[in-house]
Amino acid sequence: MRRLRDAVDAFERMESDEECARAVSEVLEEWPDLHARLRTIRRDRVKRLKSSGLTWKRIGSLLGKKGVSAARAQQIATDQRGEKRPPSSTAKGDPPAA
Repeated sequence: MRRLRDAVDAFERMESDEECARAVSEVLEEWPDLHARLRTIRRDRVKRLKSSGLTWKRIGSLLGKKGVSAARAQQIATDQRGEKRPPSSTAKGDPPAA
């Protein structure tokens, strides 16, 4: 995570607005593929942790600063995505609820 933060910090330190904007745009264009790769890496590593004998609860505690539930850790291993929350009725541009 530190390397990723360092990379983002490096964008902010770029002196040329044009070069920075272009570089950030390139990363953002590739983000869907990078995101998919990260999900695959995590899934594979979670599977390896499970096959090494760790419990789902322990694996969940390793994932993120606050961890995730054992059930979510198991879902990650099988590539199941969490449900998305429905958009708020007060989302920007939506009229207020009557």
